[in-house]
Parts: sequence; C-alpha cells; structure tokens
Amino acid sequence: MIDVQRLRVLRAVAEHGSFNKAAGALLLTPSAVSQHIAALERTLGHPVVVRSTRGVTLTEPGRLLVEAAETISAELDQVRRAIDRLGQDRPRLTVATFTSGGRHLLPAALSRFVEAHPEVELTVLESEPEDAVPMVRGGAADLALAYHFDGPPPVGPRPGGRPGLDWRPLMEDPLWLVLPHGHRLAGRPSADLGELSGDRWVLGCLKTEAFLRRYAELAGFDLRVGASTTDYFFAQTLVAAGVGVSLVPQVALAGVPGAVAVRVEPPRPARHIGLVLPRRRRADPRAEALADALTAAATAATEIGANP
Repeated sequence: MIDVQRLRVLRAVAEHGSFNKAAGALLLTPSAVSQHIAALERTLGHPVVVRSTRGVTLTEPGRLLVEAAETISAELDQVRRAIDRLGQDRPRLTVATFTSGGRHLLPAALSRFVEAHPEVELTVLESEPEDAVPMVRGGAADLALAYHFDGPPPVGPRPGGRPGLDWRPLMEDPLWLVLPHGHRLAGRPSADLGELSGDRWVLGCLKTEAFLRRYAELAGFDLRVGASTTDYFFAQTLVAAGVGVSLVPQVALAGVPGAVAVRVEPPRPARHIGLVLPRRRRADPRAEALADALTAAATAATEIGANP
C-alpha cells in the first residue's frame, strides 16, 4: 500500500527540486523528507528520484507517482468541497473565464443555466488560462473557460500539462485582421500578414504579440508596435483612431465604427477555446449543465461569427 503522505512529500520534492526546499515547504526536516522518499522506494521496489549536485530529478516511476498524486489530491479536494457544500443553504458553482470568452460566450450560457438552475449561487472569476487551470486543479473553481494557441491543450498527462484535469474543446476562434476604414487593404476579402510588414501594430494580448513576432521573424521583417493593451475592444478603438492595425480573435470582434475586419489568408492563425474540468469518477451535474450551456453558446458564436 502506497502511503498518501509519502506521495505528498514526493510531490513537494518534484515541485521544489531538492530535499531541503521541500522540507521547508512541508515544515519537515531534510532527514524526514529523505526517510519518506526512501520508504516510498522500498514499498515500490523502484527508485523514484535521482540525487545529484544539481538537485533532485524524478525517475520514470517517480513521474508516474507524482501524476497519480496530483489526481488523488484533486479528488480529495473535490470530496472535501462536496462535504462542505452539504451544510450550505444554496449549492454553489464557481467558473473562471478569460475576458473575451467571458464577455462573448459566458452571458448566454449563464442565462440558460440560471433559468434551469435558479437555486445555484454562481461566482465568476476573471482569469487568464495560466491562472484559471491551477484554480480548477486546486479547487478554487469548478470549471474554467480557457484557450490555447499552438501545441496541445494546457491540461492532461503530458509534459507541461496538469494531471487530474480534462480539456473539452468548444470551438476554434480564428484571428482576423482589423484595419482602419481607409486602409489600403480594407476593401479586400482577405489579406496575408506579410502585406502588413510596414504597418504599425496595435496589440490586444501578449499571446497575440508572441505569435506576431514569430511570424514577422519568419517573414523577415521587424514588428513595429504602435500600442499595446490587454483588451481587444480597446485595441479595436485604437485601430479605428488610426494608430495601427491589429490581429483580433473572432469572438472578440466588436464592430467598432471606423474599423474593418478582414480575413487572414490561409493558413489562418487561430486560438482554440475549451473547458477545463476536474477528472472525477462522478461528474458534478451542475458543472456539466453549465458546460453544456457553454457548448451551445460556442456553437451559436461559431455560426454567427463566420460572417462578422
């Protein structure tokens, strides 16, 4: 039988990369941490860590154990929250969401959910995916509306992922060029990003900036930034004012007077929107109901947004 406390110690060692730092985080002595790891290795019959002058790294059995520990910890947190809710007057549900998804997908989903479940007390937390995913993992949120650009989703049993969580795809959210009304390309049905190599850019998101900089480097031109914001609506108003051009996700297109949306020629860059939910033996029916409502909202947004 693998001791849960020893798994907790192994998680801390994996997180901090050393016995001393793990001991400090757990309020134990380094000797106690070493004893827990040694006992775990005896129980398992395999080494779980490799010690070196540069710190401690996991073996493959150790990595598998840490992934299992993440899942077990998430399950225990969910059970604790479920028990806590038994004494509450009203059931509660917390959803984390990124800004543009919250503005354009969440309201319709919440309206549908509240109509069907008026007894539920809802809490909405605005968070970017890098913060929202750990919130679901740690139990601060029951589900999260999130997105990613290139590569795999931000959850799952893979390098950089989060064990104990599931990714449920909702929609592809293609990026559009947003140009001032009088721009030379404003009347075109589509344009290549390379045709805007001489323009100044208005950035509405740091992740969009990273994509643009990679593209500019591959295309052989320097990205000229005229304004940088963290709000796509603000970015579009700056485009309308003539500050520059921008790259905006479809769901964030706002139809700002003085700005025109133009398709990007293939291959079109896109962000992938989905839901992050805890992996559990018994699904939370209220979280599933809100997930269904968000799926319906994403389907409607895809149909409407195809011709902004």
